[in-house]
Amino acid sequence: MSLTLSDQVAVLGEIDLTPILSVLGYAIYAAMGISFAYGVFCIIVLIRRVNQKSFPGREAAELFLDDVGEQLDASNFEGAIEVCDSPELWARAVPQLITVAIENRNKPIRKIRQMLADFYEREIVAEFDSRLAWVNTIIKSAPMLGLLGTVVGMIGAFRKIAGTTDVDASALAEDISFALLTTACGLATAIPLVVLSNVGNVRITKLQGSVDEVMGVVLDDLEAAQVRAGLHSVR
Repeated sequence: MSLTLSDQVAVLGEIDLTPILSVLGYAIYAAMGISFAYGVFCIIVLIRRVNQKSFPGREAAELFLDDVGEQLDASNFEGAIEVCDSPELWARAVPQLITVAIENRNKPIRKIRQMLADFYEREIVAEFDSRLAWVNTIIKSAPMLGLLGTVVGMIGAFRKIAGTTDVDASALAEDISFALLTTACGLATAIPLVVLSNVGNVRITKLQGSVDEVMGVVLDDLEAAQVRAGLHSVR
């Protein structure tokens, strides 16, 4: 014999969801904590990697440019590569790009520029984008986890109201508090990560501007060295 809709609702209302809601509540808190910790970790790693790829200051960049420029003025391509390959420089973006450019010095300067752009996007920017993608995912997911907590809390509250005429105010307040607290935690997770991700984007933009500025000078020196060495150079 099939049950009517009201009977089905009554049967469902008799099912004790308290253990499930309790476990789900702990899972939401755990997911938020892990998400926030991983988001901060990604930002810290991102900023450290950007710092590793950058020069510590304009003076350091200018000294490096002078060293490389002297080698290129003498058409000493191997000497320029050795300057870039020193332990304190090899991890930085500009020396890596200069090494790629010099190793392909027999190609037209136009082709070298394209190769450097591809190398920069593939070997340097791709890592930054990967970290930021995770941070952006957490920023979008945290408020949704908070909303899920709100729904879970309200389900628990309404079940207490529907289950008895003598409502325990403290138990009801506990469910409502959980609903509001998870929403607040979701926002508290997302908002700082939005600020930190913007800090990371600013660092990446500054690195890009520095790389463009330095590589413009180096490529001009390299093109002049190509001409002096009799290498093929076509813009």
